[in-house]
Amino acid sequence: MRWLENAADNVKCDGMNDVSVTFDVAVVGGGPAGLATAIALAQAGATTALVARRVPYADNRTTALLDGSIDFLVGLAVWPHCQDKAAPLRTMRLIDDTGRLIRAPEVSFSSEEIGLDAFGYNIENSALIAVLEQRAAELPGLTRFDDEADTIDPDDAIVAIQTGSGKRLSARLVIGADGRQSPCREAAGITVRRRELNQAALTFNVNHARPHRDVSTEFHTPQGPCVFVPLPGDRCSVVWVARPKEAERLFLLSDDELSEAAEKQSHSILGRVRVEGKRHLFPLAIEWAAQFAQRRVALVGDAAHVIPPIGAQGLNMGLRDAADIAAIVREALASGEDPGSPQLLKRYEWARRGDVMSRTLAIDWANRSLLHDFLPLQSLRAAGLHLIGSVGPIRRLAMREGLAPYWRSRLKDYGLNRAATPSNGHNDGLFDKA
Repeated sequence: MRWLENAADNVKCDGMNDVSVTFDVAVVGGGPAGLATAIALAQAGATTALVARRVPYADNRTTALLDGSIDFLVGLAVWPHCQDKAAPLRTMRLIDDTGRLIRAPEVSFSSEEIGLDAFGYNIENSALIAVLEQRAAELPGLTRFDDEADTIDPDDAIVAIQTGSGKRLSARLVIGADGRQSPCREAAGITVRRRELNQAALTFNVNHARPHRDVSTEFHTPQGPCVFVPLPGDRCSVVWVARPKEAERLFLLSDDELSEAAEKQSHSILGRVRVEGKRHLFPLAIEWAAQFAQRRVALVGDAAHVIPPIGAQGLNMGLRDAADIAAIVREALASGEDPGSPQLLKRYEWARRGDVMSRTLAIDWANRSLLHDFLPLQSLRAAGLHLIGSVGPIRRLAMREGLAPYWRSRLKDYGLNRAATPSNGHNDGLFDKA
């Protein structure tokens, strides 16, 4: 590994910008999905570059990490350092608050019913990113370029990258974790399919008088869901989906007015509610890349797929992207394969396509069923929730599917179980359930 130490020295030396360093994999993008992907690849034995500027993260948004993502982060030696900053999600409660003639019954899901202590944990993104950054800095096989990728040039044998400050590197495989406007995706010639939703999401955090008791409560309204997700202490994060004009009206309210509106929307189940900190408003859309990999570039996270913040699937899908590409690269390197070959990229495409599309369709249908007043559709939605809530085997199946899609178990038939086994012969749990 002496050459990698020399490579790191070259990277840090401003006077040697003309020296190009070659890695197995380069990850472009420093959000949670990009950091996790870079860590997983380095732990999988790939010489890895991370091209991402370190920027102070002042956002107070949160992420509900589901059980499989927790297992993945445990395998990355990340979760033990941030678990105390997260709140467990032990019960999921769905309440029909549409006020329509035909309404679905209230449904509650308990993690104990499927043998779990919690469905997952809700954590502030700033806390998660801080620990991911710390872990990335510890890995000798991971070289950090604290810069932005200015140009990305895929070729038949390699991908050349030049940073904004003029440093050059190349990699046999590039991971685009660079967001919705992904330069990596554009460089690979991958198009995006996009559908705008006539909705926007308002996010903010609250403190409240009554304990949440680790219960995440989702109110279904005619404009979309409003969910109160537990945080440590008597606090919750709120994701309130509404029509754009209504969401903007709520966004412009004073703290006192928004506190009153949130308490009313929650039907005071948490007692007195007080808004804290900043709030964020963003339009909703569904996006997915026409290909998840092409021309030695593989996409993860928002570069590959964007879905509404419903059902806690966004970053969880991005972490499954990370787990899959790291497992595939591990297997390729162990067998002497080129980690950026078309065959490997096809394997990644196959591994991710079913998961992403099934999640996207399910969330899209659930969202649409709230927005339409069509009576037969409302009857179908109410009957479906009644069936899930009242029939034990169906309820447990729905809970398990919400945490980890059926497609994950099929990966074992494709050989990814071998890629998840480290060279010491022991499975360390890195890629089992993410």
